[in-house]
Amino acid sequence: MIRDRMLPPGPTGWPVFGSLHLLGKLPHQDLHQLAQKYGPIMYMRLGLVPTVLVSSPRAAEFILKTHDLVFANRPPNEAAKYISYEQKNVSFAPYGSYWRNVRKMCTLELLSNHKINSFMSTRKEELALLIGSIKDASRERAAVDLSAKVSSLSAGISCRMVFRKEIPGEGV
Repeated sequence: MIRDRMLPPGPTGWPVFGSLHLLGKLPHQDLHQLAQKYGPIMYMRLGLVPTVLVSSPRAAEFILKTHDLVFANRPPNEAAKYISYEQKNVSFAPYGSYWRNVRKMCTLELLSNHKINSFMSTRKEELALLIGSIKDASRERAAVDLSAKVSSLSAGISCRMVFRKEIPGEGV
């Protein structure tokens, strides 16, 4: 396979796996070492996904400010089609008038200061339940799975915000 001459430099990958074999248990350190070798902008395939990596603030500013519209879209992704209603949510929608309208709706209706503040008591109540369950576990000297607790906290807050009521379950 011949590489396009317009792509930045980068490591040669294997078929199917790309350059994933170069990333170990500490991928941020591996990417730093690759950037030392290939420069602040490099190309590599992560599996079958062609990827341009930017590792310097100056290069990131150049891409995100100077050429922002060129990089505004995400590449097509089959998984995203299924989890985001044919890429119609704000995370995966292609840049354009639809995306701008969805983003505006989220900003004005869902993420406004007024809306966020209206759920402050819900967040405080759910957090109090979490703290109470951790205190109970500490009194019993029981191990606590914080990941599960925080996940449950997030689900509890979300359910109360969306459905306006507590959803019965194990709780935090």
